[in-house]
Amino acid sequence: MKKISLNHTWKLKEQNDNTWYETSLPASVMNTLLNEGEIEDPFYRDNERLALDVASNDFIFKKEFEVDSKLLEHDQLSLKFHGIDTIAKVFLNGQLILESNNMHRIYEVPVKSFLEAGMCTIEVHLFSPLQYIQRKQANDRLIGVDHAVDGYQHLRKAHSMFGWDWGPKIPDLGIWRDVELLAWNENRIEDVQILQHHNEGEVQLELNIELEKDLTENDELLLKLTSPDGKLQTHKIDSLNFTIPIENPSLWWPSGYGDQSLYQVEIEIISNERKLDSKQYPIGIRTIDVRHEEDQWGKSFAFVINGHPIFMKGANYIPEDNLLPRTSREKTEQLIKDCVEANFNMIRVWGGGHYPEDYFFELCDQYGIIVWQDFMYACSVYRLTDEFKENAVQEAIDQIKRIRHHACLGIWCGNNEVEEAMEYWGWPKKADWRRDYIKLFEIILPEVVEKYDPNTFYWSSSPSSGGGFDEPRNPDVGDVHYWQVWHGQKPFTDYRNYYFRFCSEFGFQSFPSLKTVESFTLPEDRNIFSKVMENHQKNDDANGKILYYLSENFLYPKDFDSLLYTSQLLQAEAIKYGVEHWRRNLGRCMGSLYWQLNDCWPVASWSSIDYFGRWKALHYYAKKFYDPILLSLEEGEADVSIYVTNDKLEAISGRIEWKLRSNDSTIVEQGSTEVKVEGSTAKVCEKLDFSSIINDKTKENLYFEAIFYKENIFYSHATVMFTKTKHFHFLDPQLEVSIQEDLDNYLIEVSAKAYTKYVELLVDADVVLSDNYFDLSKDEPRVIRLPKNQLKPEMNIEKLENNLKVRSVYHITN
Repeated sequence: MKKISLNHTWKLKEQNDNTWYETSLPASVMNTLLNEGEIEDPFYRDNERLALDVASNDFIFKKEFEVDSKLLEHDQLSLKFHGIDTIAKVFLNGQLILESNNMHRIYEVPVKSFLEAGMCTIEVHLFSPLQYIQRKQANDRLIGVDHAVDGYQHLRKAHSMFGWDWGPKIPDLGIWRDVELLAWNENRIEDVQILQHHNEGEVQLELNIELEKDLTENDELLLKLTSPDGKLQTHKIDSLNFTIPIENPSLWWPSGYGDQSLYQVEIEIISNERKLDSKQYPIGIRTIDVRHEEDQWGKSFAFVINGHPIFMKGANYIPEDNLLPRTSREKTEQLIKDCVEANFNMIRVWGGGHYPEDYFFELCDQYGIIVWQDFMYACSVYRLTDEFKENAVQEAIDQIKRIRHHACLGIWCGNNEVEEAMEYWGWPKKADWRRDYIKLFEIILPEVVEKYDPNTFYWSSSPSSGGGFDEPRNPDVGDVHYWQVWHGQKPFTDYRNYYFRFCSEFGFQSFPSLKTVESFTLPEDRNIFSKVMENHQKNDDANGKILYYLSENFLYPKDFDSLLYTSQLLQAEAIKYGVEHWRRNLGRCMGSLYWQLNDCWPVASWSSIDYFGRWKALHYYAKKFYDPILLSLEEGEADVSIYVTNDKLEAISGRIEWKLRSNDSTIVEQGSTEVKVEGSTAKVCEKLDFSSIINDKTKENLYFEAIFYKENIFYSHATVMFTKTKHFHFLDPQLEVSIQEDLDNYLIEVSAKAYTKYVELLVDADVVLSDNYFDLSKDEPRVIRLPKNQLKPEMNIEKLENNLKVRSVYHITN
């Protein structure tokens, strides 16, 4: 089959205007107008308000392309639209060929009868999504989130484009994925379903092949199977349902557990020694099951990979940009690399955005990140009309067929928070709303998944205890979204009251870095309660929440930049509290996915990586609290328990050295213990009581430090105080920095003259250091690596010394 890309040389205009703008796909109205200087940057200051005016209009995309007579000789010609956003009529040479109303659908239209030799024209007429939802909502009012444009759920378009409590109201329009002209003769491969049946020492690959037409006596099918080491096997297939054994397969593992081995499956259809068509699929040989069984604590929710229950570590992923054409494989790859660097093994694709690009799943295959894939429904009531049902079913089929072969796919989830919202958010418990919910998420979608992807587990909603509105917030059954820390303004310690089976959402906000704030503000805007800063804060009263938690934990910062820095420390400490607690209860709790990984614009939010890819303190903390071997401290009023959590499948041994120290780092008491921790186990290695030393008078000057040595080599370090940070008596640490270099890195040594916390190294360039936001004791320096390839070639030690800034908790007020 021949594929001709039609992505280039398009034109765009507003329907009632005569000015055309040149563009290429993927393209959107607002991105094109921004590039042409016709609109202001919607991310800058409060320009977001202008986007709704643009989205209230209708637009036309137009392309002219030449068709030669040889192309017309093909038996079949079709146009394939991989993504139209959203309400559109498509005309080919002036004739209507398609009407679309679903951003998440893939549309293919036979067009041979509409084409002619010479110049042909495609016009895509896009209609205002705002006007559409306003009309729908006026006739049938449905409930959703307050932060989005009312009525957004009537349209199968990424909900967050209409606004969310972290995103702007920029409901763009466009052709957001490829357009292709397909040409073929005689026959083609419509689809291939690849199923895996695992036995001891082998796997049976079952291929179910769907062709456009039945095979003739002149046709044959070939399977080409390339193993991870490059060995090729070729098999003639005598049936559309074909099974091939693979003995002693190289298994695909998530990051941290083994190799990401990938096989290449290629199916060819041959007729009279001519290749008519082929399809290729990279696959990983692995099993991913979700164990949801009764046990001593309730009912489990554990991902079992290749027979091993594995604690899932990661975060929730939202669309990477409100202007979709600005996303790219390169940006996504960097984000995935940042996840691996922070010891993630899972990303949850949240249901209020869009299904990610093919390359997202390819990268997760490559880097070993398991994907929790929501269907695109979130926090809303949906009306299950016949039209909506048909649209939803076909959307699901399109996306399942596109995604299902990927090794990284771990679960299909029906929606985000709809069951919980209908049960707990005070919505009217209307019988028809609840009936439609059950039909869509507990009958229709699971049936579609069972038919098209029976190897992958389906879960009706997140959070849920298993469906049917049966206690979706039950902490002992299924997965949980926990928001009492943050929305409920509970202290960080509240996390320790819960032993969730799988916490798939919890979060805490912070501001981005000063450099990011400067990208959307003028100097006079740099106050967290200014109009511009509040416009870049979409969660109601959230800036006040940050200040509330700050008042509970820190002294008030001396300036705006210190306030941004302190907010990130709060965020990192909050999430650390939850994650370390749940990892100390490995086996009972089997997953932690914080909200959220990334941003779609520069904003105050729950993200650990901001819109520009800059790591916040939380992402550096994640690298430590998601480490496969976690040293963690559970402090009491005057006692400490030292834990080691071992996510590895094999046992580890080491030594823990601990010290109770004064604020000038003088050792008050110390000890050590040898430890062995079995695979997939959390172990309390030492319980220490200092009640004879620590009291209300001394606690402001004492801290506890532990170091884990693995095979006599320093592995990790942790400290804890017995009072709030704001009450601890920090001395001036007199931080000193020196820099050396080796072939690939600058080696930055940081030392202190007294105990200090949250040491931040800041370089003007956007870099990722080997560690940051760490604690130091007196005369125990830390060496931090800065890879040279992240800096401009002209950088040298002298320039880096002049560029580098360092601060710690002491400098918040001093």
